[in-house]
Amino acid sequence: MKILVVNAGSSSLKYQLINMETEAVVAKGTCERIGIAGGKLTHKSNGKEFVVERELPNHTVAIKLVLDELVDKEAGVIASMDEIDAVGHRVVASGEAFTKTTLVTDKVMELMDEIAELAPLHNPAAILGINACRAVMPNKKMALVFDTSFHATMPDYAHLYAIDYEDYKQYKVRRYGAHGTSHKFVAGAAAEYLKKKPEELKIITCHLGNGSSISAVKGGKCIDTSMGFTPLAGVPMGTRSGDIDVAAIDFLCNKKGMSMEEGLTYLNKKCGMLGVSGVSSDFRDLTAAKEAGNDRARLALDMFAYSCKKYVGAYMAALGGLDCIVFTAGVGENTPEVRKAVLSDMQAFGIELDENKNLFKNDGSIHDISAEGSRVRVLVIPTNEELVIARETAALV
Repeated sequence: MKILVVNAGSSSLKYQLINMETEAVVAKGTCERIGIAGGKLTHKSNGKEFVVERELPNHTVAIKLVLDELVDKEAGVIASMDEIDAVGHRVVASGEAFTKTTLVTDKVMELMDEIAELAPLHNPAAILGINACRAVMPNKKMALVFDTSFHATMPDYAHLYAIDYEDYKQYKVRRYGAHGTSHKFVAGAAAEYLKKKPEELKIITCHLGNGSSISAVKGGKCIDTSMGFTPLAGVPMGTRSGDIDVAAIDFLCNKKGMSMEEGLTYLNKKCGMLGVSGVSSDFRDLTAAKEAGNDRARLALDMFAYSCKKYVGAYMAALGGLDCIVFTAGVGENTPEVRKAVLSDMQAFGIELDENKNLFKNDGSIHDISAEGSRVRVLVIPTNEELVIARETAALV
C-alpha cells in the first residue's frame, strides 16, 4: 500500500509518498509560491532532486504538477496513479467536531468549513489542499488526520477554561492543543525503545521548535498539553509570546494603538524569542549571540528553558510520577544547551542528564542522554509526523 501525505499551506504544499510495507519515503517535495508569481516545485526521488519552475495559480494546479512528477519517466516512482491507494491530509484544528482520523465526504467538508475559524492561519489552507486533491483524484479515498486528535483524551478539568460554562457549550472555547501527531509518534517510539507497553509508562513529550508544546502522556493517552485554544498558548516560542495575562493584551493594545486583530498578530509574529532578544527567532542565532555576550539573547533562552522546566514539573505532578522525558523537533533534537537548561537541578526528581551524551551528533536515530543511575530516562527522538498521518490513513482505509 502506498499513501500520499499532503500538508497544504496558504501558498505552499508539502507532500510525501510512503510505501507502507516498509514505511519508507519513496518521494517527497514542496510546492512554493502558490498563487504568487514565481511558483516552484522541488521534488526528491531516487536520490535526486528535480526542480520545476512553473506558475502555480492555485492548489489544484500544484497537486496536478505533483502527480505528474510522481509518474514522470525520470523523476517518477510509480507507473500510474493506480499505485496510490489513499491520501492523508494534515489538519491543524478539529474543534469538537472530530476526535479521530476521518474519511473525507461532502458532509465532513461542510463541517470543516464550519470549524475553519478555529485555526484561521491553517485550516482554510488545508481545505484548499483537500479540495484540490478531490478535484484531481475524485476516486481516491482520503483521510483527515488532525493535530488535535491525540489531545482529545484530556479530561474535562484539564481542557476546560474557567469561563462561563454556557459560553463554552455555545462557542466551544477550550484547550485543544497542537502537534498531536508528533507527540503521538515520539511517545510510541519511546515505549518501543524502552521495550515497554505504552500502558505501562508515564511520559512527558517536549516538541520544541519555532512552535513548541509539551504534553503529559499517561498509559499512551494525552492527559494535558501546553498549547490551548490556539497555538499561541504555552511556553514562549520563536515569535509567539506563549502564556500571558489577557489583561496585559488589552493594556498593550491601548498603549500602542492596536486593534485586537493587530494585537494578536503582534503576539503571534513579533514576540517570543524574537521580541525578547531583538536578534532572531532561530535558536541557533540566539545561542551564537549569547556566546558572543548578547544579554538579551541570554535572557530569551533562559525564559524559554525556565518555562519548559515549569511545565515538566507540573506534568510530573499531573502524571503522578515519571518514567521518561522525550525531546523532539528542531530545537529539541538539535540544541543541547536547551536540553541541559530545561533539566538542570532536577536530580531531586530522579532526572539526571549525562552532559557528554547530550552533545551527540544528530544522525536521525534515537539517543538516550540519561546519566547512569537516572531514575527517569531522557531520550531525544526525531519526530515523524508524516508517518503518523500515513499510518492513520492506512488503518482507516
